[in-house]
Amino acid sequence: MAHFEFPHSTSRRAVLPSDPVPRANVEHVLDHGYVIIQDAFTKNEAEEAKAEIRRLSEGSAALKGRNPFEGLDTTRIYSLLNKTRVFDKFCLLPQVLALNDFFLDPGYMISVLHSIQINPGEKAQALHHDDGYCGLRRPRPPLSSGIIFAFDDFTEKNGATRVIPGSHKWDSDRLPKDEIATPMVCPAGSVVYLSGTVWHSGGANHSHRPRLSGTVQYCQPWIRPIETQLLSVDPRRLPEIPERIVSMMGYSTHAPFIGYVDGLSPIKASQRMVRWLQSPLNPHPPAFATQSSSKL
Repeated sequence: MAHFEFPHSTSRRAVLPSDPVPRANVEHVLDHGYVIIQDAFTKNEAEEAKAEIRRLSEGSAALKGRNPFEGLDTTRIYSLLNKTRVFDKFCLLPQVLALNDFFLDPGYMISVLHSIQINPGEKAQALHHDDGYCGLRRPRPPLSSGIIFAFDDFTEKNGATRVIPGSHKWDSDRLPKDEIATPMVCPAGSVVYLSGTVWHSGGANHSHRPRLSGTVQYCQPWIRPIETQLLSVDPRRLPEIPERIVSMMGYSTHAPFIGYVDGLSPIKASQRMVRWLQSPLNPHPPAFATQSSSKL
C-alpha cells in the first residue's frame, strides 16, 4: 500500500487504503478537500432520524440560532448522544471511519454531534473551515474532519452545503468568496465528508420546506473538542452507548497518558464523579485516588 506524507508534517505517514472504494474517497479528499458518499445510510434510516428530530422537538418551542453563524432561522439540537440512541449509527459509518483513519491520528475524538434544520428563508452561512479555531498557519494537515448527513435531498434551492473545492490547500492569507462555492447536491442517505481545512458553509434555503441534516465532527485526540462531551452527556448513560463512541467522547487515554484523571482512567473518574455528586462535598479529599485499581 502506498504511503502519503502530509505536507508540513514530520510526525505521521498515512497509508492509502488498498480497497479501491475507500482509496478513491481518500484521493478525492486529498485533491478536493471533500467527498460525497452516496448510500452511506438507508432512506429508512434517514426517515427514522427525521422522525426523532420531530419527537425531540415536540412540546417545546424550537429554538433558533443565537447568531448568524448558528443561523437565525436554523434549528439545531445539540448533545444528541445524551438524548437519543438513534444518531449513534451516524458516528460509526464505515466509509467515514476509513477516511478518518487516514486523515486523523488513532484515538480521534468526537468534537460535535447535532442536528441541523435549515428553515425556509434562512440565509447562507458564512464560509469557514472547521478547525479554524485552532489558529495554526496554513497550509497544513487537517486537525479535524466533519460529515454532513443528508436526511433530505440536498438541492441548490433548499440550502445544500456549499464547498470551495481545493481550498484545503490554501494558505492563511487567502480568503473565500461566495461566488466560487459549489453546492453539494446529493440524495437523502448521502454524507458529505469535509477536511477540517476546506472552506464551506450551509446554504440559503429558498424552498418552502425545512432541510433536515446533521453533523458529526471529529478531531485529533490531542486537541480540545468543540463541544465538551464529558459534560454534555450524563455519565450514567455510558452503558447505553456503543463502546467505540464512548472512547471517542474522551473516555480513553491517548498515548502515552493524555486524558488521565488523578491517576485514573476517565471511565473510573466519571464513576467517581457520580459518587461525589451524590454525597456531601469532602473538604479534605485524599491525596491518592481510593479506587481499588488506580492504574490507567
